[in-house]
Parts: sequence; structure tokens; C-alpha cells
Amino acid sequence: MTPQQRHPPQKKPMAAPKKTVPRPPPKRRAADVAYDAIETLLSTMQLEPGSQIAEADLAERTGLGRTPVREALMRMVSIGLIVQQPRRGLLVSTIDLADHLDVIQTRRVLERLIAACSARRATAPQRTAIVRCAEAMVEAAGRGDLNDYMQADRALDLVNHQASHNDSAVKAVVPLIVQCRRFWYAYQHEGEIVEGANAHLELAQGIATGNEAAAVAGANRLMDYLELFARKIIDK
Repeated sequence: MTPQQRHPPQKKPMAAPKKTVPRPPPKRRAADVAYDAIETLLSTMQLEPGSQIAEADLAERTGLGRTPVREALMRMVSIGLIVQQPRRGLLVSTIDLADHLDVIQTRRVLERLIAACSARRATAPQRTAIVRCAEAMVEAAGRGDLNDYMQADRALDLVNHQASHNDSAVKAVVPLIVQCRRFWYAYQHEGEIVEGANAHLELAQGIATGNEAAAVAGANRLMDYLELFARKIIDK
């Protein structure tokens, strides 16, 4: 018997697999938080079209410093949500009824693209989150709760945009979404909130199943709803 047979080599114990620690979400810049807060004020008409903007007032209302508020306002000037006029300072842009149908037509192209990208690229958790947001919109619409409806709408947009991984389309569509939200909020008493929620649900379900055609159809249904709503207001 050889020495190797008398004393077989001991197997080294397998190393325990390293635990994967999920990375915490990146901390958001103060200017981004300020942008979202001011966008909410614009969308819900708490800052009325044509009204003057005061940095100090917005800093107090948002609980943020004047520097991030100023940076957020400059971003809004660059995309037309805020206008800068000599001797009058910053003003909230007006809602142009004649131009609004063009806004929706342009948004339709981008929403179709984003929906297709999300259906193709979304992770499983993102697909689940998108449907949950849409279901929350349907539930809020059934209760007639406009604040919860709008909050779920924003949450759906956020996860949909992240899931699309198409930054160019997202950057282009965000100002149009704000314009549509302002228009809808200003005249929402004329609209059917349940129909809007169901359109969002169709979009979300198309993305969740990974069916690009169904997701695009949902985006089209949503834009059809917004266009019919806009024509109802414009034709009055």
C-alpha cells in the first residue's frame, strides 16, 4: 500500500458563496428633488399659468435651499415650463390651447417608443411595479381621489421611464407630460378619470407581459384618451 493510499489527500472545504448585498439606490441630487416638487406645483395648478415665480417662496414651500431651487427653475426655463422676461423675472408659462394637440401628437410618438423599449427591457420587479401603479390609478379613479390618482400616475411614469433605458426619449417626453398634466388638471372636471386609468392599465399590462405590440397599443389608447379630452375642451 502506498503512502498515498494510507493517507489520502484531504479535500479542501468549499468556500461559502459570498452573499450579494444589494446596492442602495443612488442618492438623488437636491436639484432633482426640487425639480419634482416644483413640477408637482405646476401640474396641479398650485402655480397658476402666468403667475410670477419667487425663488424664496419656492424654497420655503419645498423645504429646500435656494441653490437647488434656482437650478431646477433654470432647467424648466430651458424646456419652456417657465419663461424669463425682462423686468418681470420668471413666470409660469401659459397653457396654449391651439398648441396642445401638437404636444399630444409629439408625445404619442415618444410614448410608443418608450412603451416598446420597456416591454423589451424591463426587469421582472419593474414589470410588477408598473402594473401595481396602474392598478392604484384604477382604484383611485373608482374612489374619485384625484390626488392619489396623480401620485400613482407619476410613479408609473417614473418606473416606465427607468425600465425603457432610453434616456433620449425620456428627456424629450418629460416636458410634454407636464404640459399634458397641467392641461388635464385645469380641465379635469370635463374628463372621465376612469377611462384614463384603464388606458394606463392597458399600457402597463402590455409592458408587463413583454408584448411590444400590446404595450404600443396601450400607449396609443392613452394618447387617444388625451386627444379626445383636449378636443372636447378646445371645441367648446
